[in-house]
Amino acid sequence: MKIGNVNIDGYACLAPMAGVADKAFRELCMDFGSCYCVSEMVSSKGISYNSAKSAKLMELSENEHPCAVQIFGNEPHTMAKAARFALQYKPEIIDINMGCPAPKISSNGAGAALMKDPKLCGEIVREVVNAVSIPVTVKIRKGFDDDNINAVQVAAICEENGAKAVTIHGRTKTQYYSGVADLDIIKDVKNALSIPVIGNGDIVCAQDAKRMYEYTGCDLVMVGRGALGNPWVFSEINALFNLDKFKKPTFDEKMMVMKRHIESLAENKGEYIGMKEARAHIPHYFKDFKGAAKLRNDACKVSTIDDLYKLIDKARATCFI
Repeated sequence: MKIGNVNIDGYACLAPMAGVADKAFRELCMDFGSCYCVSEMVSSKGISYNSAKSAKLMELSENEHPCAVQIFGNEPHTMAKAARFALQYKPEIIDINMGCPAPKISSNGAGAALMKDPKLCGEIVREVVNAVSIPVTVKIRKGFDDDNINAVQVAAICEENGAKAVTIHGRTKTQYYSGVADLDIIKDVKNALSIPVIGNGDIVCAQDAKRMYEYTGCDLVMVGRGALGNPWVFSEINALFNLDKFKKPTFDEKMMVMKRHIESLAENKGEYIGMKEARAHIPHYFKDFKGAAKLRNDACKVSTIDDLYKLIDKARATCFI
């Protein structure tokens, strides 16, 4: 499919998970077949205050394109300024976050809270579209809560104001990540728009992707938590749609990729910060292995790359699928 003038050649892309979808993880998932990725969300106010931390989140490597930089906020002018600032990092797309359910984001009127004000959603999209020369997309949810299911209305307003694609997660803000993603709302949004619609929610294997495509008619599926410790999910999805065989990774293959992932994380952010963040990733790589619970506990204690190597040796001595 195409988002504006950007070709997206594949079947599944990586979601913009805050604190997870950093450069190291995006590069890894792209290598395993993600056809597109989106950065962690970046505060537009942070950019307006010249925050180096916010700016660093926009940095993209050569190995993760096509890629979007995602921005969040609730002030049209500030969002437009952040979008212009992002251009120096050469993203193909600017994505607007209207779906984050985190209280610290939504309580300030940003993220999923924007869906309570469709008019403001349109104003933000229009300002950002007018500020940049690359396509602008929007990520939304089903609605704010069960009494306010307005994804179709918000998506249509975004399209009217120049958005080139809409991603919809099939849960409300108040659901957070509980329950089951609603495929019907994704289908409704797809039927209402003429621009591409990307479906998001509960994609953990190729069959989940197939079901979402067939039921909703969406143009692309987005994988979030299903990729944690499992970048192979993109290879699996691609294999299904390309009628190829997919071979599940062995224990040694998982450990090799985990090692590569965490080493890259430590290189990008420094060993101290990188290894602290690695504690959130490592347990996912041990899923389905014998002794995984004990290994997950040990993963919470790693502080150095050497700790990681020792943990892998311990796992190799005690685990099997």
